[in-house]
Amino acid sequence: MPIKQIDYGTTEYKQMIDLRYEILRKPLHLSFGNEELAQEKEDILIGAFEEEKMLGCCMLTKIDKQSVRLRQMAVQNNLQGKGIGASMMNFAENVARDAGYKKLIMHARKSAVGFYEKFGYRISGNEFIEVSIPHMVMEKKLDHIQT
Repeated sequence: MPIKQIDYGTTEYKQMIDLRYEILRKPLHLSFGNEELAQEKEDILIGAFEEEKMLGCCMLTKIDKQSVRLRQMAVQNNLQGKGIGASMMNFAENVARDAGYKKLIMHARKSAVGFYEKFGYRISGNEFIEVSIPHMVMEKKLDHIQT
């Protein structure tokens, strides 16, 4: 299962929008606005593939010189729990580390906190509501490879 960076505006990016919509937005009766998608031009876009089909995706958004935010992690429903998310997490952390970032931050859905804790992420704030559901800010230092 290759995991790679993809380019904004490509066919692969269109697959990414479709997957994120199906997994993250459609169950909440939400969609993506053009302004929101336009802001992704500067993000690091990551996809996991089987041949040409996207199995999972996530993105990294720069916060400042030291920190990057993991966003929009999604894996096809029938493939969750099979290691795709874990592989993408490792890939995203390595990309962030290689780009010189020292900390990875995310707004994790409360239902996914346990998944991220397995990778060494820690809750760093109070619960809040985003896209109509409970989230927690989580973060992890990236300055050295953690096992």
